[in-house]
Amino acid sequence: MEADGFDPMEWPGRSVSQVQGAAPRWEPSRGKPRASAWAALVSVLALMGPGCVGPNFVPPPAPDAEGYVPGKLAPASGGPGEGPPVATQHFVSGADVSARWWAAFRSEPLNDLIRQSVEHNPTLQSAEAAIKVANYNALAQRGIWLPQITGNSTSSQILNSNAGNVFGGDLSQVPQTEFSLVTHAITINFVPDVWGGNFRAVESLDAVTEQNLFQLEAAYLTLTGNVVTAAIQEASLRGQIAATQRVIEIERRLLGILKTQFQAGQAAQADVLLQEAALASAEQLLPPLEKQLAVQRDLLTALAGQLSADEILQKFDLKSLKLPPNLPISLPSRLVDRRPDVRAAEAVMHSASAQIGVAIAARLPSFTISANGGTSAYNFAQSFTPGTGFYTVAGAITAPIFDGFTLYNKQKAAEAALEQAEAVYRTAVITAFQNVADALRALQADARAMKAALHAETAAKASLDIVERQLRAGQVNQLAVLFAQQTYLTAVVTRVIAEANRLSDTAALFVALGGGWPTTCQTSLWRECVLGEAPVVPKI
Repeated sequence: MEADGFDPMEWPGRSVSQVQGAAPRWEPSRGKPRASAWAALVSVLALMGPGCVGPNFVPPPAPDAEGYVPGKLAPASGGPGEGPPVATQHFVSGADVSARWWAAFRSEPLNDLIRQSVEHNPTLQSAEAAIKVANYNALAQRGIWLPQITGNSTSSQILNSNAGNVFGGDLSQVPQTEFSLVTHAITINFVPDVWGGNFRAVESLDAVTEQNLFQLEAAYLTLTGNVVTAAIQEASLRGQIAATQRVIEIERRLLGILKTQFQAGQAAQADVLLQEAALASAEQLLPPLEKQLAVQRDLLTALAGQLSADEILQKFDLKSLKLPPNLPISLPSRLVDRRPDVRAAEAVMHSASAQIGVAIAARLPSFTISANGGTSAYNFAQSFTPGTGFYTVAGAITAPIFDGFTLYNKQKAAEAALEQAEAVYRTAVITAFQNVADALRALQADARAMKAALHAETAAKASLDIVERQLRAGQVNQLAVLFAQQTYLTAVVTRVIAEANRLSDTAALFVALGGGWPTTCQTSLWRECVLGEAPVVPKI
């Protein structure tokens, strides 16, 4: 049966409900009439299972929403106003996210690091093992549909010490008081799934397997998102360090001018000391940034599944990461199918729904058929001779009569668990829409912030250049010099952060949309399916 042979590691992204078959059916074996009759009886009882108690799970419908934000979604642009133009990001409604969405940043080092992380990160390996655990538990539960057959062979030495009292008379006239007994037996127990309780139990465990499949997707999406975000943060830190170093060089140049003027009697010593203090303050900014960069490198190395001593080779700066001009926006009706956390919450609902049927079946009578057959003799050789065989066939019905409302309350608990799972599912859907809306709003605000930051940096640099020329001519107050330096330092760092924010929020949008896990993957190795043999740049 296809379901029994289902390996979730070979078909990522496919729902268990898409691959599982019906309950296993017995095929009568050929042989003696008694064996054929027994096999036919087993087949009939096994086929009684599909009359399942409990609710049949129906996936919740997709939310009836036309968009993620009120009104028409405007592109992320700098908008009108003064300042240099910035790159506009257009939102393409109805487009699907690529499986290799990070390739939109057009960075080969980033593509290599993602591939390395997906191949070696232990979090994904743990998620894969969790799928195997859940799948094997589901396969084990299927075994209850089949007869449970056990065999045993015993050999015992028996001594009747009170044979004289039992049989009376002289012991020489009494049957043998010490003898051996050899018994070979096969025991068969079968519990027909009359009410479908085991069918619901299997259904619940299949849903748990499905939940773990989506948790693997979520772990993969979280990992790739973290790698991209961490790489962007490293690029941001390198940009801030470079900007701070440029400002330090400018302040050193200005300090040199003041020292020359001081030696010529054209500047006061207080101005020189103020400039030295400003230079020292700027230099104080470098060690914390360098520390953050080192920590960020450790984070990227850990995400790649390596020890910190084996630092990754890839390095990132803002010039190596390109801002994607076109961003796919999945339809709201498809978001619930793309988000792994929503699908995992749906699988939890499915499992909870099936558990109601398990609880109901536990309150109904259960039927057991057992058979025991074998041979018994006084020695091993005789145990295979005619006349030593025996067999027993028995049927039993067990039904709860009074249990102090234990089973009833367990059923009510299962129903309450379904209500809880439904609420968690609705929360996951609301959170998914919120994440997308937040990312869209952030990108729109980032474009305006980027334009303002570029304008501020341009103006601050022009002001600093004027102040420097005035300083050379001895026509400016030192406080104005300090103010211009501080303004430019703040502006250039703010511009770097704004540029990194646009990249980070772009990655956040891809993650919020579900990351484009390929649901139709047909390869046995899911890593090949999501990574591919070569980097792919999404075309929109």
